[in-house]
This record gives sequence, structure tokens and C-alpha cells, in this order.
Amino acid sequence: MQALEKIVITTNWISIILVFLLSIIAVLKIIDSDKLKGYVFALFNKGFIEDEVEENTSFFSSFYSLLFIFSSVVLALVISFLVAETNKNTSFSVSSFFLILGIIWSYFAVKSLFEIGVIRLFFIKKEVRFYVVSKFGYLYSISFFLLILFVLFRFGPLNLSFFKAVTLGLFFLKFVFQIVNNKNLIFSKLFYFILYLCAFEIAPLLIMFKLVF
Repeated sequence: MQALEKIVITTNWISIILVFLLSIIAVLKIIDSDKLKGYVFALFNKGFIEDEVEENTSFFSSFYSLLFIFSSVVLALVISFLVAETNKNTSFSVSSFFLILGIIWSYFAVKSLFEIGVIRLFFIKKEVRFYVVSKFGYLYSISFFLLILFVLFRFGPLNLSFFKAVTLGLFFLKFVFQIVNNKNLIFSKLFYFILYLCAFEIAPLLIMFKLVF
């Protein structure tokens, strides 16, 4: 009888990533537990975003840096999993996870540089401060819910269809709340907002989609 090579796919790296994410949450709670709680529910708390705008804290502080790392790692984990489920030629592996994490970091880095350049060029920092803070605040907020959803799916009874539906629903809610809570700015500058969406939101996402698939 011919011996067949046994291929073992380990998922231990997922547990390591989850422990890493929980460690970040623990550190964030030590730094500022109230602010952490605020960002968890920021999607449903416009007043918290307004307080953050008034506080005018640097995005490069330790708290916000850790929050950004947490959010991007969660997004990479969820996206790499969904890509593996959608494209059967791609496995849900540590290499695909780090590839997508690198793409996400590159996406945010390039987009942020362009946004900062436009804001400084047209001196509109004060006018778009709430929009920028709310955009990141809502992203951080849904990242916490995505982590809970991922854990429930991996170790609980949730099926794939439900996971996909709730994930899309969270991003849809983020978009809706962002439009509603910035409606005065958006509808007063609708043409420029559409240009912004095309140049800084839709086009980079399409490029990232092409790179991944």
C-alpha cells in the first residue's frame, strides 16, 4: 500500500491572535477604561464622539495607537476568513492573514496621508474634525462587535451565512450613522463629498479587492 502524505493545517495561530487582541483590550482598559467603554458603544453614542472632538487628543497617543492596531488586526482576521470562504483557492492561513493586514495598514497609511494633505491644503481641519473622528470612532466600535462575532462563530453555534450577514450589517450601520450624524456637512458640500467617496473610500477599496482576489 502506498503511503500518502498527511497534510495538517494548524489553527493555533488564530488562538494566538485572539489572545493578543484580548491583551490589547486589557491594556486599553488600564490606560482609560471610560474611553474604552465609550469607543465600544461609539456607534450608538453621538455625544461621545462630540466629546472626543472637543478633547482634540492626538491620534498618535498610546491609547489611539493601540486602538488602531486592535481594529486593523480584527479587520484582517475577519477579511482573511471571508476571503478564504469565498475563494476556495485561498486558505485561511497565517500567511494570508498577514498579507491582508499589510494591505489594510498600507490602505490606511496612504489614505490618511492624502486626507491630511487635502485638509491642510484647504484649511478645513475644523470643519471636518467631527467627520474624521466619527469615521474612525465608528470603525473602532464595530471592530469590537466583529471580534465578538468571530469568536462566537469559531467556538459557538453561529453559521457562516449569519456571520456574513451581521458583518455586512455592521458596516452598513457604520455608513448610515456616519451620513446621518454628518448630514449638514455632507449635504452642504455634496459634490465634494461624492468626490471624496470616489477618491478616498471607493477607489482604494476596489484596488484592495483586486489585490486580494
